[in-house]
Amino acid sequence: MPKVASARFVPLGVLMGVLLLGLVHAAPDPNPESDNTSAQAAPSPLPPLGTESKSLLEVIKSGGILMVPILACSVLTLVFVLERLVSLRRGTVIPRPFVKRFLHQLEQGRLSPEEALALCEENGTPVAELFAAGVKKWGRPSVEVEQALIDAQDRITLHLRKYLRVLNTVATVCPLLGLLGTVMGMIEAFQAIATHFALGRPELLADGISKALVTTAAGLSVAIPAMVAYLYLSSCVDRRVAELDELGQRLVPLVAGDAPLASKGKARPKPPQAA
Repeated sequence: MPKVASARFVPLGVLMGVLLLGLVHAAPDPNPESDNTSAQAAPSPLPPLGTESKSLLEVIKSGGILMVPILACSVLTLVFVLERLVSLRRGTVIPRPFVKRFLHQLEQGRLSPEEALALCEENGTPVAELFAAGVKKWGRPSVEVEQALIDAQDRITLHLRKYLRVLNTVATVCPLLGLLGTVMGMIEAFQAIATHFALGRPELLADGISKALVTTAAGLSVAIPAMVAYLYLSSCVDRRVAELDELGQRLVPLVAGDAPLASKGKARPKPPQAA
């Protein structure tokens, strides 16, 4: 009886072994390396996002039409800053050799009004223009000489502050242009959401968001240096004007008719005779 039962269970055991072997082959491979290999071999349903960095020209183009005025403002800023840096140098506004020689000759009484005026016109610098305004009032009361110097100093200050208003305008307008580009980029992004159902497709939103960020960054990148340059150049103008005022005060007693005589008892040149 036991032999018959064992003979019946042999085919059943063989069948169960075959089924188990099939289940083992059909089960997923627990080895993660095989999964990575199969995943890499399988084609991706979506194209991979680009990871390459854009060039500067491509970034500028992605900012849209508003990048044109922002770039124009950057060029204007560079040109006017370089021009003002050269024009506001102390050697350009107040050349030390001319000032020292001119005042020394006046103190020594070795210049006539005509010679002093000719020296100022020949030099042509802002301090020479200031001295010429005082020399034209040679022999007049101190009040008239000082008023002539004040008027000339106002004209010179306007000349020294030339183009600084352009820098102030650039520093004010460029952030507004960047903000306008931000608004336009966000409008495009929301239009993409409304018309193309772009909530699940970030590539459709990239263009609008990129324009928004690029224009804002470009506007600030131009406005911040322009404001710094404006403040620095304005301080340069203030220093030059203060130096001109000091030199004008030194000139008044040397040319005014009611001022004390020049130092060391030197005789003052006689004022020109009225026609």
